[in-house]
Amino acid sequence: MPASLPPSRRRAGGGTPRPALRRGLAVLAALPLLALAACGYGSKAESDSSDQKIAAGAQKTDGLDSVKIGYFGNVTHATALVGHQKGFFQKALGATEAKYQIFNAGPSEIEALNSGSIDIGWIGPSPAINGYTKSDGKSLRIIGGSASGGVKLVVNPKKITSLKDVKGKKIATPQLGNTQDVAFLNWIAEQGWKVDPQSGKGDVSVVRTDNKVTPDAYRSGSIDGAWVPEPTASKLVAEGAKVLLDESTLWPDKKFVITNIIVSQKFLKAHPKAVEAVLKASVETNKWINAHPDEAKAAANKQLAADSGKALPADVLDPAWKSITITDDPLAATLDTEARHAVKAGLLKQPRLDGIYDLTLLNKVLKAEGEPTVSDAGLGVK
Repeated sequence: MPASLPPSRRRAGGGTPRPALRRGLAVLAALPLLALAACGYGSKAESDSSDQKIAAGAQKTDGLDSVKIGYFGNVTHATALVGHQKGFFQKALGATEAKYQIFNAGPSEIEALNSGSIDIGWIGPSPAINGYTKSDGKSLRIIGGSASGGVKLVVNPKKITSLKDVKGKKIATPQLGNTQDVAFLNWIAEQGWKVDPQSGKGDVSVVRTDNKVTPDAYRSGSIDGAWVPEPTASKLVAEGAKVLLDESTLWPDKKFVITNIIVSQKFLKAHPKAVEAVLKASVETNKWINAHPDEAKAAANKQLAADSGKALPADVLDPAWKSITITDDPLAATLDTEARHAVKAGLLKQPRLDGIYDLTLLNKVLKAEGEPTVSDAGLGVK
């Protein structure tokens, strides 16, 4: 089995949803924290037309001239990066052009989805939860999975040598209320330590720092470590930091959702064939990634370079790629758990998540491919 990327065709079933999460929507009015959620590392949003050629004689899908796809310039969005670079999406859409837009923050991608600037997007769990709840369940659906893992607590080994040493230190997270911020606050609480979720002050100083500047903050000594996604974690390791904890070790089967596929409900209703085509391309891309990990890693890096103007060096890309599991399964039960962690941390009040998933088309594609279907953990459309 290649070491470059763990296999991911194993699916993590469903799990029992917690009833509390399906009662009453009340996002804290004074604390729109999850609206700040971002899981990515990359350039600001920018339009990017597909450079893949449309096959001669191809037919339009659902009569559309184009389908607009959004993703982050981040290795945890490997499906989108590789699918773009290798032309999987364009092939599945026929004469309908696959167009792309790159984001570095969840809120801007949700805004683009709501405005119709994109139709489908790869995004992290917190902005998906926030976008769904803030719209009273009317803006989006999660229609598939993409990646698990790729989040680590990395620290300055001169200041922190054990987990207990984290107390009293300054640890960065990407943004107030984002997916990694919630995970770190939950871990802090499990240690019995106290931190104010808004200010980040307490037994640990939680320093909200944009992923792009976190390496500089580490070099300057203004932070002692960071709970961050890839490739930021590996960038810090390249600066001399050490991995103290891999978040995957805190989850059953070492799996938790880091990237989902979302779609505008309006687009899903109007153009199900186009959505199915993109999901078919996603499944094919994931299968190719897992069968050709080294080639896929190179393709992802080539697309990162095209999107941002700079490829990742091998000492960053290799460990980052290795820590991510590519999967079609949205790991719905873990999104349920992540939402409960946000409630527990005081960042969110009882979101109503019923209907956030619609895995009908994904399971149709998986059945056609002879693959096991996946579960929505009781949070799907009725």
